[in-house]
Amino acid sequence: MAENPLKSICEIDPLFMDHIKKTNELVYADGALPKKFKYLMAMAFDAAHGAIAGVHFLAKQAVLAGATKEEIAEALRVAYHLSGIGAVYIGSQGLDGVL
Repeated sequence: MAENPLKSICEIDPLFMDHIKKTNELVYADGALPKKFKYLMAMAFDAAHGAIAGVHFLAKQAVLAGATKEEIAEALRVAYHLSGIGAVYIGSQGLDGVL
């Protein structure tokens, strides 16, 4: 999971990738919500939508921003409650090697 999942887009449309990077900086900056909560929210969304690599990347970012394993677990509980057991399977696979 180390390879950038957007590698192909980076190669064919670097201008668009620059836009995405700038948007990410805005979205994930500390504000009314701390950065770690934003990453946890995004991780839960990716778990609910089946994006294993997204869960992996966002969980790492959440940890770097100060999230605990308990916070990650609770975020995945919310994903399960709203989206079903598939979010738990995806979350578990995405967390491999993170905690």
